[in-house]
Amino acid sequence: MQKRYLGKSGLEVSALGLGCMGMSANYGPSPDKAEMISLIRAAVDRGVTFFDTAEIYGPFANEMLVGEALAPVRDQVVIATKFGFDLGSGAFRGIDSRPEHIRLAIEGSLKRLNTDVIDLYYQHRVDPNVPIEDVAGTVKDLIAAGKVRHFGLSEAAANTIRRAHAVQSVAAVQNEYSLWARESEAEVLPACEELGIGFVLWSPLGQGFLTGKVDPNQTFVPTDIRSRFPRFTPEAMKANQPLVEVLSELADRIHATPAQIALAWLLAQKSWIVPIPGTRRLERLDENLRAADIQLNPEDLREINTATAKIKVQGARGSGHERYG
Repeated sequence: MQKRYLGKSGLEVSALGLGCMGMSANYGPSPDKAEMISLIRAAVDRGVTFFDTAEIYGPFANEMLVGEALAPVRDQVVIATKFGFDLGSGAFRGIDSRPEHIRLAIEGSLKRLNTDVIDLYYQHRVDPNVPIEDVAGTVKDLIAAGKVRHFGLSEAAANTIRRAHAVQSVAAVQNEYSLWARESEAEVLPACEELGIGFVLWSPLGQGFLTGKVDPNQTFVPTDIRSRFPRFTPEAMKANQPLVEVLSELADRIHATPAQIALAWLLAQKSWIVPIPGTRRLERLDENLRAADIQLNPEDLREINTATAKIKVQGARGSGHERYG
């Protein structure tokens, strides 16, 4: 597996990470824990060194899963987790990035992840009630205390990134980015490039849609978050199917899969971009990781960009209320 640096932070990770959220939450019934531990360890065996979780995934269950799975190889991997929600005794009660709450949250994450230090600690969502300077300053203190190595932001706007970076260097920004979610290209990506910040991509496969394996006529169980997302209504999925067709056409020509083309396109954008596709299945893990070996040539990239520029994506991303903060 190739390696990449997240901007100028010095933090080196595998070119493709593993998003672990779906192993515990948000995509229907959770799978067998032992199988997911085996899958995470299989990723390590294949060269993946970058694993993404958050306290809210479960809540709490995903951090415990990741901590247990990676305990035998803790010194060989980079673990990223996130703070910023009031979870009370396990129930979501809103956004909370007050300094005192961050200091409480880090202790819980360290315990659940069975580690002395978090490699990359993201603010999960920007808190409109807490100045980002206070958030960055609190994480700066945690870094000085040896509890955190690097600071990150998720779903943050360019101005927020700049303000935070002025207080504590931001190693990575994690926003949604894929061929059907390109809003970050306008301001966030240029800001990251200017400041030397890495860009980590959640949902790089459009929550499965860009793999070509989601039937536009299918429905989702209520415990699958896609059942509530505007882009996963039957009407939106049918309207967005041309995106999959673009990927499928090129994939057929070069003996790849649509998922591999979608990931290879992302990897070709910038050397400091790192997608973190998630999966629950070993065969999908292997399929995704092979994307790192696909080198799209300039003609391939032009073909994808020209074709997708003509497609207007239907349906708001995420819950429909996603906004960079």
